[in-house]
Amino acid sequence: MKDRKFLDSVMEFEQQLELLQQQYNELKQFVAHMVEDHQTLQTENLHLRRRLEELLSQNGDESDKNSNDKPGRAIEIGEGYDNLARLYHEGFHVCHVHFGSLRKGEDCLFCLSFLNKQNG
Repeated sequence: MKDRKFLDSVMEFEQQLELLQQQYNELKQFVAHMVEDHQTLQTENLHLRRRLEELLSQNGDESDKNSNDKPGRAIEIGEGYDNLARLYHEGFHVCHVHFGSLRKGEDCLFCLSFLNKQNG
């Protein structure tokens, strides 16, 4: 009879451990998701702050630009490249394979190749 109670106790303990492991895995997934969301929001916040600074500086410099009303085509291409390079440095893919997805801190050979073609 003692052995049966002991075996029941061990089985109950095992079930509790499995439940605890399941809860731990769910919590770990939740934390990973929250960290990813946090990183995305930080990147977006940084981008918005930079864009706001650009807009504020453009409003201040607008009176200086009246003498050059028509920017050349070369400037437009440069701005597009700068925007793609900025997006890449903010952590997003700019290549055709993964465009717009988060790079998660790793360099992408496709993106780097694309940016080098645009630069050259």
